[in-house]
Amino acid sequence: MLSQLGYPFDVQVAAVIENEDPTTDPREMVSHNAALKSRWVSDRVPEAVVLGADTTVFLDGHALNKPGSPSEARAMLRRLSGRTHQVFTGVSVNCIETNLHLDAGAVSEVTFRVLDEPVIDLYLSKVHVFDKAGGYAVQEHGDLIVASFSGELSTIVGLPLSLTKQLLTRAGLLA
Repeated sequence: MLSQLGYPFDVQVAAVIENEDPTTDPREMVSHNAALKSRWVSDRVPEAVVLGADTTVFLDGHALNKPGSPSEARAMLRRLSGRTHQVFTGVSVNCIETNLHLDAGAVSEVTFRVLDEPVIDLYLSKVHVFDKAGGYAVQEHGDLIVASFSGELSTIVGLPLSLTKQLLTRAGLLA
């Protein structure tokens, strides 16, 4: 998705332990985790402008983070079935060398179709969900599970492009 903005980049996975307490305010959670990731990479490459992002799904006052097992993924899809939930994504841009620190967040809403067990089985057979907040990826066979959404689709995917463009422009990387 970042290549759509026309800026060259490298991917480096941050070796951090994310806050995944389901009772944490989702805005604070994704903001904290995005900053944690970008600052971890910035510490190792201080001259680079580093972008970090984090996403969670929020329903009934609790975050639905990445499922740890097939049964947990299935349970998440059952909880989301026929309901509307929010997807929060935090974005953090850092550069130690220039003392740059920008943090922001975005939210979108997703309404799921009513999912029966055969649809859940089919979806889980097609999509690897263990690294996906809420146990789903809207960009992978989302038509099976998603009835509608409001807000920016890229926020739901995990990198809100309009917000990211704003931050990278403020960082002097995009015109």
